[in-house]
Amino acid sequence: MATQVAIIAQDGQQEQLRQIVQAHQSVLCRYPLIAPEATAQEIARTTTLAPQALLALHRGGITQIAARVAQQEVVAVLYLADPETLGQQSELQTLQRLCVLYDVPLGLNPSTIAAILDQLRRSRVAHLIFNPVSGQSDAVADLKLIQSVLGSAMTLHVHKTSPDTHPAELVQAAIASQADLVIAAGGDGTVSAVAGALMGSQIPLGIIPRGTANAFAAALGITGGFMQLRNACRIIVEGKTAVVDVARCNGQPMILLAGIGLEAEVVERANREAKDRWGALAYIMEGIRQFNAQELFETEIEIEGVVKQFNAGAVTIANAAPPTSVMAQGGGTVNATDGLLDITVAAPQSDLEALGAMVNLVGAALLRTPTSREDIINLQTRRVKVTTSPPQKVVVDGEMLGTTPIEVECIPQGLAVLVPQSMQMDPEQEADDHSIL
Repeated sequence: MATQVAIIAQDGQQEQLRQIVQAHQSVLCRYPLIAPEATAQEIARTTTLAPQALLALHRGGITQIAARVAQQEVVAVLYLADPETLGQQSELQTLQRLCVLYDVPLGLNPSTIAAILDQLRRSRVAHLIFNPVSGQSDAVADLKLIQSVLGSAMTLHVHKTSPDTHPAELVQAAIASQADLVIAAGGDGTVSAVAGALMGSQIPLGIIPRGTANAFAAALGITGGFMQLRNACRIIVEGKTAVVDVARCNGQPMILLAGIGLEAEVVERANREAKDRWGALAYIMEGIRQFNAQELFETEIEIEGVVKQFNAGAVTIANAAPPTSVMAQGGGTVNATDGLLDITVAAPQSDLEALGAMVNLVGAALLRTPTSREDIINLQTRRVKVTTSPPQKVVVDGEMLGTTPIEVECIPQGLAVLVPQSMQMDPEQEADDHSIL
């Protein structure tokens, strides 16, 4: 995948090099730079850029760049040559032939270099955060498809997550390089981590769902699966942007929901074998099984200084949630653009009531209407504090956070995200009068 910009300056061209690089530093910082040794040193000395230093010119630096052009790693070559010796350089002739063969722009004077840099300025630069261990599909085939679709529409920098590299670190580097958009390819954990690092940056998030549940993508109308990867990429290429709410739970970013009690137990107990076999249904099946066995716990919910107490089996605080996130459906739907958190408190007193409550929540999600049961309570607010006795496990966006107490705050319009053209976002709503309790 071509992402690198090669810069070459012959002896006597250092002043012109400084002028061009300093004038276009905001463009060049968006791309990995490569340069022969002396050129790289001069750029690093006079700017904040840090090109990869190749061999010196007289030791094969141009040949190295030509090889990278042939390997389709270079998006443009900027060559400040000595006009007196321009036609006498066999290495330059080889580089020119390869640039023609692989359709790589080659600038040989300030005017053509300026034109190339202007084109790069107008090109979209995307950073793909790819989790190779997400989901059940072939990661190599998935990445190849993503690169083939997106690579023709934008400059795509690919970063793979690893146990030693957190997605948030990769996002911070993308923000520092002035990326036009950041794309998360993985499950809800990966998407949540990337979105959390993008909160407030105004850089749009693209989502390629490759996990088990893909709840955030589903809430935005982006479907997952290998056959749907191309569709997810098409949504990103089309570039329709919506602004949605996000939240913080105990200071940690949250795009989906925080689950207390049942939700946490379900996530922890839904084993990999079940998820590989049943996908998102594994969570629902485990939820039904766990709901019957869940013991009630004392719950104290504080909203705007008002405290209410319940005996609950589950508390779910949602910013966004698809219908498959059953425990968030007390209100029948979760609106990710209304500036409010949706709180569902489930308090069944028996196994039969627990089964009835679960069925009622599924029906509420399908019909998009609030539940009518007295043992399911639905609240809305911008911020909430939940305390339980005894302390309960807490899961945030599919990852275990710890135990209660927790404080959750909605951040209205905190994240720009790329969505399907057909998606109709709800109009902006004022939430001042919607806090219940």
